[in-house]
Amino acid sequence: MTTKKEDDQPETCKAQAILKLLSGKFKPEVFRLSLNSPLRFSNLLREIPGSNKQSITTALRELEEVGLLERKVISEKPLHVEYYLTTKGKSLIPFFEQLESIGEI
Repeated sequence: MTTKKEDDQPETCKAQAILKLLSGKFKPEVFRLSLNSPLRFSNLLREIPGSNKQSITTALRELEEVGLLERKVISEKPLHVEYYLTTKGKSLIPFFEQLESIGEI
């Protein structure tokens, strides 16, 4: 007998689905930093205390997979990669700002 993982079950409310998109190690920090400007990997390592290459790579990949960030290779010299908020990601900004304001209480 196998049991379903919790992730396989559909969310019962939309808020739960949104919270799942942003849950994970360093994902809220990466999302917050993407509100201001395009992200570069090396900048994230400097900006997020306690982060490491693997955790930042995982957070970026997961945010990209759910459609919140878009990865763009910039072919100017020096060659580099930047991450931008997608339309879906931008639609979460008001929700994210409300969560941050609640955290200040």
